[in-house]
Amino acid sequence: MRQKIFKTGDNLVVSLPKELLEPLGMDDGSIVSIELDRKERQILIRAAAPEMDKKFARLVDEFIQEYRSSLEALAQ
Repeated sequence: MRQKIFKTGDNLVVSLPKELLEPLGMDDGSIVSIELDRKERQILIRAAAPEMDKKFARLVDEFIQEYRSSLEALAQ
């Protein structure tokens, strides 16, 4: 499939056809990861890994557990 690059504002944009996104469970507002493969001259677009959200939640939980007494004192 070929797509044309077009300008919108100060950015260059490639539209992603819905028929390519639907099988991936992606839609308007989905978060993607974009990487440049210089050797192969490719731009790789992937659905962002949900593990990042889980990792962040785990780190916040560990922080709260470690500093609970200090956080409670600050809240008063």
